[in-house]
Amino acid sequence: MPVNLDAGRVLDPFRPYLRVLAAVHLDPRLRGKLDPSDVVQQTLLRACVGFDRLRAREPAAVAAWLRKVLSRTLSDAVRDLERAKRDVGRERSIQAAVDESASGLEAWLAADQSSPSERADRNEQLLRLADALCGLPDDTREAVVLKHCRGWALAEIAAHLGRTPAAVASLLHRGLKQLRELLHEGD
Repeated sequence: MPVNLDAGRVLDPFRPYLRVLAAVHLDPRLRGKLDPSDVVQQTLLRACVGFDRLRAREPAAVAAWLRKVLSRTLSDAVRDLERAKRDVGRERSIQAAVDESASGLEAWLAADQSSPSERADRNEQLLRLADALCGLPDDTREAVVLKHCRGWALAEIAAHLGRTPAAVASLLHRGLKQLRELLHEGD
């Protein structure tokens, strides 16, 4: 099946956004076997194949569709690695978690914006934020996303990363400072 040449142009700006979501939702036990960049590449390949069936091409609609493709790709990768039976509940929970994280990213930028130009501006800012997040070291990015997008407590993040709460607080402080710098470089 031929791939729509327009697909790459439309989908490629979402690569950092998907990378952040994939990194957060990839089970830490599987990271030695599966890289978030590989998951994103597979997601974008699947999206290119199905691109012609996508009716709405607005950034918000494309982002929502890509989150679904990403969640299916993550579920398939986990299933393939674990060789376990298909768990529909796990797939739904991954989809919900990916949507929740995406909502957290969007909430970071959201105000009460309702005009088309304000929504377009917010979508552009969301992609810039995801790009800047990809510029952070892995542990720092994960701490920032878990805290500010998923609403995890410091102690939860510390346990997840295998660090002390003080070390996580330091990661968050440095991460937000780096994030501000990265976002202002594009201005």
